[in-house]
Amino acid sequence: MCRQQRKSIGYLYLMPLTLNRYLTGALFGLAILITVHATYAQEVVPPTPWDDRVLLNIAKGRTPEKTKFLRFMTNTQLYGDIGVPAGLLIGGIASNNQQMRQNALFVASSTALSYGLMSVIKHFVKRPRPFIHNVHIIPVYRAGSTSFPSGHTASTFSTATSLSLAYPKWYVIAPAYLWAGTVSYSRMYLGVHYPTDVAGGIALGSGSAASLMFLKK
Repeated sequence: MCRQQRKSIGYLYLMPLTLNRYLTGALFGLAILITVHATYAQEVVPPTPWDDRVLLNIAKGRTPEKTKFLRFMTNTQLYGDIGVPAGLLIGGIASNNQQMRQNALFVASSTALSYGLMSVIKHFVKRPRPFIHNVHIIPVYRAGSTSFPSGHTASTFSTATSLSLAYPKWYVIAPAYLWAGTVSYSRMYLGVHYPTDVAGGIALGSGSAASLMFLKK
């Protein structure tokens, strides 16, 4: 094989990696732009009437059965965020699978990054919870801290996105995003987050995972 052929093959091999880096940067950049825009908006403008209407309409459809289920789902956030990378790490050690151990680091790092960024944004934005801003919004329980972005949404979407990137199979992607989506919806159902809080959390969590794709094995 001549030198020129080897060079061409090398370019073909590196091209997907280069494109992958550009795509990762673009996705994270988009997520940061959305989050910064939303952050600025919340510092200047209070929650929109649309935000209030959505939560009030959701509250009208509450039932004891739905409330019990969605309260349970919202409490799975921490178990999923810790359990997924822990399970990958344990499985990787038990089976001597380096790829699984590396993907455990990828998932855990993505979730940690989303949590750190979320905490910083919450500190500066200080958007009040829906039930504080609007007395007509009755929460199922009174959450503490501030509202934007939704921490539950950010961390679950970070976990779901990083897991889906590590194992891009439908039987991984579908349940991962179903879980993250249900947890995110539960935050609105319970009356503790606005739709724009959830949207900010989705952008932040997905962007955090995409930005750390270089850790994926």
